[in-house]
Amino acid sequence: MTRRRLLIVLLIILAVLQWRLWTGRGSFEQVVSLKRDIQEQKQVNRELRQRNERLYGEVRSLKDNLDSIEERARSDLGLIKEGETFYLIIEE
Repeated sequence: MTRRRLLIVLLIILAVLQWRLWTGRGSFEQVVSLKRDIQEQKQVNRELRQRNERLYGEVRSLKDNLDSIEERARSDLGLIKEGETFYLIIEE
């Protein structure tokens, strides 16, 4: 009789541990989900790091090179130099 009770208690403990392993906090499912989230965040970080590098390069260029400032003013702001004539060609 006691062996049977011990077996039942052990099976209950095993079932509870299995339940926690598969569904509880720190379960396999949660670990896989967290790993997936980490990979997605690493990809976002890589993209943002590349964007930052491009922006740093642009800032360095604007600080060091007057030609890049002039090109930026012409393309973005439509500015022209003194003595230049601006022609706007409109296609039909």
